[in-house]
Amino acid sequence: MQNQNLKNQISCKRRAHSAQILCALISCALVLLCGCSIVKQLIIPPNPPSDQQLLQSYHQTTLNKSGSGDVLATICMPEYELLSQSKSVIASVGQKKKGHKIWLKMVAFDENELTAKRKYFLIADETPKILWGEPMRNLAFDTQMALEAKLLNEPYANENARRIAVLKRISENVNGDIAEVALDNKMISVCGMMINQALNTVLVKLDTSPVLASKLSEPEGLNFDHITLGKSNITMAITDYIAKVKITAGSFEWKFDDPFALE
Repeated sequence: MQNQNLKNQISCKRRAHSAQILCALISCALVLLCGCSIVKQLIIPPNPPSDQQLLQSYHQTTLNKSGSGDVLATICMPEYELLSQSKSVIASVGQKKKGHKIWLKMVAFDENELTAKRKYFLIADETPKILWGEPMRNLAFDTQMALEAKLLNEPYANENARRIAVLKRISENVNGDIAEVALDNKMISVCGMMINQALNTVLVKLDTSPVLASKLSEPEGLNFDHITLGKSNITMAITDYIAKVKITAGSFEWKFDDPFALE
């Protein structure tokens, strides 16, 4: 009887071992036949969207054409972002795991026509170094705004004064639009502070030396020292009553589209 039980135990162990070998062979076959993609999909969770994917979503909104329904259909990636909205502003904000990266896409509308009049895009990345030292702090900001004719046609002393007035209006609009949705999500407030810090640094520099505003419209833009991010750059183009501003700060390597190629 004991011999029979011993034989049964040995037989069960052999069957279990054979099953393990079979599973291993099936896994190897899947890798050989289909590559590593299946294994990655099964084991590794999806990564956050790339910068280019985020930018593509931003560019899907066209000023003076896109309505609120169009923006709601394209601005948010629900698996990565949170949507906030008021009567005239729609914002989508996301954050990478552990908070090293935060981004914002926001669109403001004309309350009467319900068409997009201003849109914003921000990425702020603070990736820690692997071993030691300070983290890599980067910021990239892009905005397009439809401006009223009265602002652009004022009798300014010169073109530099006009550029500075436009940049001040952009700063005011940022504050107003952020305030519309900031109470719904603290991350939106944080993004707003980052944008304002960069714009205010530029405005202080231009207040000291207004002639530097001429560099805003040059392809190389105006260089400035961000208070926390160091070496930075801003460009501004005004075409057909639409202003476009681009800011890169820190060690950001990702490049925006040509700032003068307005949609």
